[in-house]
Amino acid sequence: MSENTIEQKKKTIFSGVQPSGKLTLGNYLGAIRNFGPLQEEYNCIYCVVDMHAITVRQDPATLRRQTLEVLAQYIACGLDPDKSTLFIQSHVPAHAELAWVLSCYTMFGELSRMTQFKDKSSKHADNVNAGLFTYPVLMASDILLYQTDMVPVGVDQKQHVELARNIAQRFNGVYSDTFVMPEPYIPQTGAKIMSLQEPSRKMSKSDENQNSFILLMDKPDDIMRKFRRAVTDSDTRVARGEGKDGVNNLISIYALATGKTPEQVEAEFEGKGYGDFKPAVGEAVVELLRPIREKTEALLQDKGYLESVYKEGAAKANYLARKTLDKVYRKVGFVKR
Repeated sequence: MSENTIEQKKKTIFSGVQPSGKLTLGNYLGAIRNFGPLQEEYNCIYCVVDMHAITVRQDPATLRRQTLEVLAQYIACGLDPDKSTLFIQSHVPAHAELAWVLSCYTMFGELSRMTQFKDKSSKHADNVNAGLFTYPVLMASDILLYQTDMVPVGVDQKQHVELARNIAQRFNGVYSDTFVMPEPYIPQTGAKIMSLQEPSRKMSKSDENQNSFILLMDKPDDIMRKFRRAVTDSDTRVARGEGKDGVNNLISIYALATGKTPEQVEAEFEGKGYGDFKPAVGEAVVELLRPIREKTEALLQDKGYLESVYKEGAAKANYLARKTLDKVYRKVGFVKR
């Protein structure tokens, strides 16, 4: 069997990340750390979705810088440009072109039920633009362009994959099979990392309290300070339990950072208090993130290499996207360009 045949048998995974904020420890432990191993098993396409980012106002220079930062962090986290397709969304015009066609096969009611639109509308009440309302169609375009089999998502993003499936099913029903039906891919090993200050809530870079999240690019001193200030409880035992959200979260983080089980963590700190435990968690995370931070910083100094990665990635993505778009344009009746 030829190598090409083996490649064709691999399923395709697509994932996009916005450059509108920094990547957190939660992003890494919950998803990105699992992306590297997927490269061996799947055709992986990873995109920095800068077009999605402008649904809220962005400073242009900051957006450009953060787009390259996210690309560099992806590579530093183990994504190999020789094994995966890494590119910037706005470099592949087919994303916007297919989004327009798909918007004509998406119902107003479907978009109005999207929970993220309601959430973002309330946060950006002075800028409730049409893009904010229709961006799930662009997300569907991102996914369907590459005949994606699986989309790694958190539980909060499953709604968008469902919409992509609904649109694909509707289009396929009218014009015969055109799109692969994508499935949400929720890795079993993924972890939900909670806020260090409000452990009942997920860790988020948009949190106003800087002490609630750890960024992949945080300096060691900042990481140690944030863990020392992490919310725990009045019980001093390092043990999981009901009503011990803060400690449960720290045990989970320490276990993931060191490769230990939660039971081993409890045994290691038996008889010790939070004064010993919190700095130990901090040190484990410092060492986990150190190589990522250092490699990212080195990559950002090598602009020529990053440019070669996103240009080659865009060339590969354009080739795949064009095939799907040409098929869609033919089916809806557009004259061949």
